Amino acid sequence: MANSSFWGYRRENNRVGVRNHVVILPLDDLSNAACEAVANNIKGCMALPHHYGRLQFGEDLELHFRTLIGTGSNPNVAAVVVIGIEPVWTKRIVDGIAATGKPVAGFAIEQNGDISTIASASRKAKEFVQWASEKTREECGLDELWISTKCGESDTTSGLASNPTVGNLIDKVDVQGATTCFGETSELTGAELECAQRGVTPEIGQKFLATWQAYMDEVIEPYKTSDLSDSQPTKGNIEGGLTTIEEKAFGNFEKIGKHTKFVDVLQPAEAPTSGPGLYFMDTSSAAAECVTLQAAAGFVVHLFPTGQGNIIGNPIEPVIKLTANPRTVRTMGEHIDVDVSGILRREMNMDEAGDALLDMMIRTCNGRLTAAEALGHREFVMTKLYRSA
Repeated sequence: MANSSFWGYRRENNRVGVRNHVVILPLDDLSNAACEAVANNIKGCMALPHHYGRLQFGEDLELHFRTLIGTGSNPNVAAVVVIGIEPVWTKRIVDGIAATGKPVAGFAIEQNGDISTIASASRKAKEFVQWASEKTREECGLDELWISTKCGESDTTSGLASNPTVGNLIDKVDVQGATTCFGETSELTGAELECAQRGVTPEIGQKFLATWQAYMDEVIEPYKTSDLSDSQPTKGNIEGGLTTIEEKAFGNFEKIGKHTKFVDVLQPAEAPTSGPGLYFMDTSSAAAECVTLQAAAGFVVHLFPTGQGNIIGNPIEPVIKLTANPRTVRTMGEHIDVDVSGILRREMNMDEAGDALLDMMIRTCNGRLTAAEALGHREFVMTKLYRSA
C-alpha cells in the first residue's frame, strides 16, 4: 500500500498530531468573551466558545470535564490557555491537560475582572504562539495515526459508494496498526445485531449492544413516534431516497469496512486504551457533537462521507469530506475534498476510491487544508446529558 507514512508533530507524551493549534479554552459559558478577546489580541491562537459549564452534576459534569480536558490534550493542540470564572474548576482543566506534558496555563476571572484576566492571558498566549511556531514535523507511520469517521446528510449514494470508500480505507489502515473510531449510536438502529457481530470478541459485541440498548431505553423509547420522533431519518435523508432508519443504518455500517472488527466500546469523549484498532464510541448522530467528542478522545483526522451535502468542520480535528453524489459535487463542490461519484458511473472501483481517499488523508495530515478549514468551519458543540441544577 502506498502512502504508509505522514509528517506530523510529535507531542510531549509521544502522541502525534497533524495540526499545531494554540487554543484559548473557556471552562464555562461566562468565560467565552474573555477567551475570544485573547484570540483577537494574539494572532495565531484560537478560542473555542461553548454554552455549558455552570451547575452541571454527575455524569453530565464528568463528560464536560472529559470533553474540555480531551480537547486541550488532543495532539493537534500545541499549547492551551484556560480561562474560567473561578479558580478551582479552571485548575482541574489545567491539571488534566498538563498530564500530557504540553504547555498550559489557567486564569480565573473572579476577583480579577475581564480586563486584567484578558491582559494576563494574552501575554501567556503570545508566549505559547511564538513557542509553537518553532515546532517542526517529523515522518511518522500510520501506526501512529488516529482516525475518526461519521457520515452526514446521507442518501442512497452514501451506502452505495462514499461510506464503503471509508470502509475500504479503514480495512487498509487497520492492518497498518492505525487507531480508528466510529460512532452514531442511534443511526445503527436496525443494524445493531450485525454491528455486534463485528466486535472482536462476543463480550465486546455485547458491550456494544448494552450501550445501544441504554440509548434506546433512555432517549428513544420514552419519546419516539413511529419514525423516531421525526429525527431519524432526517428530512435530508428522506429527500435523498432513504425511507427507514434501517436503510440508513446499513449504509452507515459500511464505514467500518468488510474485515475490520472493533476492539472496544468507548464512552463519549473517552480516549482508547486497548491499543491500536477500531473502536466504537457512544455518540450523538449530530455531526458537530460527534466530531467534537471524537476530537476530545484524541483523534486527529476525520473522514466524513456525505450524500446531500453536510458542511461540518471542527476547530481541532480537520474534517475531510467525500461524496458520491454528482449533484452535490456540482452544487456544493467547494465543501468536497474527494469526489468518488465515479464509482456510480463505473469509472472507479472501490479499491481505487479508497486509495484516493487515503491519498487525500495523507496530504491533509501533511498540512493541506480541508475544504471545511479553508471555508472557516469550526463547529465545536459540547454534548449535554441532563438539565442543569
